Amino acid sequence: MSKLIEINGNAVNDIASFYEEINRVFMKGESWRIGPSLDAFNDLLYGSYGALQDAQSVDLVWHHMEHSRKALGYQTTRAYYLEKLVSGSPYNKSLFAEKLKALERGTGETYFDNIMAILAEHPTIRVISG
Repeated sequence: MSKLIEINGNAVNDIASFYEEINRVFMKGESWRIGPSLDAFNDLLYGSYGALQDAQSVDLVWHHMEHSRKALGYQTTRAYYLEKLVSGSPYNKSLFAEKLKALERGTGETYFDNIMAILAEHPTIRVISG
């Protein structure tokens, strides 16, 4: 039997609020929270803690998904990449410069696209637009 988990997409207005919603839903009962990182989000989906612990499969209902898609779209993603490129940042600047160029050409992925790609890598999680 699938476990039902629901995300309120209207609560997602930027990257920080995406992680607030993820922590609210997935980390209930845990004494710690995941940070704003796609790698941390991916790790969470393996299910060894939080709401996914011991779940064989999950139906993830993402209410108001279109709102989240827009909120984590081009502008948010562009700002995210530019932040990675500031002088003194520890990130791989050439990687983020390429990602920014692709985004600006219209061929790159948005932050929302990256989230959906991560979810797609987890076959036990079925995403449902609610």
